[in-house]
Amino acid sequence: MKNLRNISTKTFLLLGGMVLGLTGCTEDDNTIDQGEPVITSQSLKMDLSQFKRDDSGVFMQAFYWDVEPKGGWYDQVSSQVEDWANSGINRIWLPAPGKGASGGDSMGYDPMDYFDVGEFSQRGDSNVETRFGSRSELENLINLSHQNGIEVIADIVMGHNSGGGLQTNPFRGGDEVYSLFDETNGNASGKFNRTNEHFHPNDIHQEDEQDEFFAETDLCHDQQYVQDWLWGRDDSVAAFYKNTLGFDGWRFDYVKSFGPQWVKAWNDKIGGFSVGENFDGNQQVLKDWVDASGSPAFDFACFYRLDETLDRAQDLTALGEAGNMLRKLDPSNAVTFTANHDTEKNPNPDDRISYANKLLAYSYILTHDGYPTVFYLDYQAFKGQLKTLIEIYNTLAVGDIEIIEASKDEYIMKRGGNGDNPGLILYMNISNQTKQFDVTTNWANKTLVDYTDNSRATPTTDANGNTTIYAPAGSYSIWSVTK
Repeated sequence: MKNLRNISTKTFLLLGGMVLGLTGCTEDDNTIDQGEPVITSQSLKMDLSQFKRDDSGVFMQAFYWDVEPKGGWYDQVSSQVEDWANSGINRIWLPAPGKGASGGDSMGYDPMDYFDVGEFSQRGDSNVETRFGSRSELENLINLSHQNGIEVIADIVMGHNSGGGLQTNPFRGGDEVYSLFDETNGNASGKFNRTNEHFHPNDIHQEDEQDEFFAETDLCHDQQYVQDWLWGRDDSVAAFYKNTLGFDGWRFDYVKSFGPQWVKAWNDKIGGFSVGENFDGNQQVLKDWVDASGSPAFDFACFYRLDETLDRAQDLTALGEAGNMLRKLDPSNAVTFTANHDTEKNPNPDDRISYANKLLAYSYILTHDGYPTVFYLDYQAFKGQLKTLIEIYNTLAVGDIEIIEASKDEYIMKRGGNGDNPGLILYMNISNQTKQFDVTTNWANKTLVDYTDNSRATPTTDANGNTTIYAPAGSYSIWSVTK
């Protein structure tokens, strides 16, 4: 949201580099002192490509707040698509593509002309591009992504509008409101012109049943005209984005500002992958919205549990509690994440996961069920480690979940695998010393290895699958069998 502080790429990368220096493979002295056996070669690892799942793939948020360079973001993303595809990314989420009220500075969350994706001069501004680039650069990015097997998801802001012309609103006692959108007032495309009757209040009702955001220009979706232009017509916003530009799905912004039935109506008409931003840490609120909309949702409950356990409480016990995340209630509709454009610019440390604990959080979402999201700046800062975790998610992270331990310093979880896929064991350790734990695995008489290389141990299981596993201080390990 607008009142949150921006963190520059340069600052993030510097901090990320500091974290990498602190969390690299520097555990040898500690682990040897504590008697951990030392591996002789990581060549014991299996080739994980043999276990790649048919439903494999990880979501990438392909932007951050106030991206640079202005006008060149689509080309910047295009330069990285091939690497992301090779890393196991199957979808990327782009910012809202339409022209915003703040023109070349807009991040898309002040939508003005939904059909101007970098083609028109608006309100006397000679620059036709959006902050992200031109229409042709957007279409080139979408085509390139498709060539690399990646779907492209558009951010849809349909709760509120910005940047129209002043108009007297009789439903607001004659006050002037910026609710006139036409060819000379912020809607140069000439499509989906709007007046005060299309916002709240109007002749249908005073307000949405949901939270209003920018109340004076809060779109009324009960108006048939609004429904038709957003998704109903053959030349609607949704049809233009999907059938003409080539988008494959939707991220619905701030869904608290309109009813879930409108997301369902959009998806029923247009189709494609979708996910809603229901900014709420209550897992049941998220589940109720998923059930009403028929759409997956970002798992804010999971995000806040990770922030709480890793940063605020510094106690992993809550990760073992039943039902306190959307992914525990409805994993097939939970889109998990550790950061996004809003959380990373939030000055309140209680609303974001610290850099020092980012990889621990990613080790959680990239081994559990749910559909995990990687944030652009995190990938830039932790590229090597995230590539490894994404590969593990796309291969070994299968089967039933069993929580072995959830205590102050330690969280240990087992994925049961299926068929020839052996599954994995995640060991998170937030203490300041190397930890070890006796576990019963599904693997009898097998040598194990940590597929993240954070531990160099090679423990061996007995005939009953029992062994001891290790995790470095303030880090994690992910165990499975050797080849």
